[in-house]
Amino acid sequence: MSSIMKRPAIIVAALMSAIVALAQSQREREALSVQGYQGQASVIRYQGRVFVDAEALAQITNGSLSLGKNRIILTLPGPDGSSSNGDAPTSSFSRPFIKAAVEAMASIREWGGMLIVTVQDGYPVGNSMAGNTIVAYQGRAADSVALASAAASTASDSRGLELLQNEFNNVQVWSDKFVEARKSMSAANLTVSEGALKNDEEAQKMLRCGQFLAQMFAGGTFQDDAACH
Repeated sequence: MSSIMKRPAIIVAALMSAIVALAQSQREREALSVQGYQGQASVIRYQGRVFVDAEALAQITNGSLSLGKNRIILTLPGPDGSSSNGDAPTSSFSRPFIKAAVEAMASIREWGGMLIVTVQDGYPVGNSMAGNTIVAYQGRAADSVALASAAASTASDSRGLELLQNEFNNVQVWSDKFVEARKSMSAANLTVSEGALKNDEEAQKMLRCGQFLAQMFAGGTFQDDAACH
């Protein structure tokens, strides 16, 4: 038999093998259920391996599929509803923490703003109205940071909380420095001129960190900045 006559037989044999393999795989078709979620994803067992429909898996877990370079990325929701993926922990904050952190930053900025006004205008501190106001803003900021700490529930929340606490501590140190200097009547380098504040490295660091954190918490995703360390 010539090689030309053998070709149809070879093709038929190959097709039959493919059909048999497909039939076997179809007989072993199963469904995958994910505990805690409704719905099922199709599963095929073939040659000792399990294959699952990634798109169906994303749908039943409220996840999403995206195309990366030479790969498909499946993003699954975390326990708090934020997204996570297999490459790295999610950098998104939980919703309760975002709300508490934004409120804490507002309180800290009000406290810092009161300090700056007191410094620039040279108001007395101690038991004066300005001094009592500083203490009141400080207490409000401390309470807000404590609430943000209680709301932190994820790794990203904890990292964001650390920067928030750093900013609170920075403002606290600067406040104590100013109040003690004012009490000892040696606060000339901290008062009156706007230039004095611009040349105060601690004050500028505090302002930069505050601006950065306000934007970061509003964005809902953890980032880092040297001003907050």
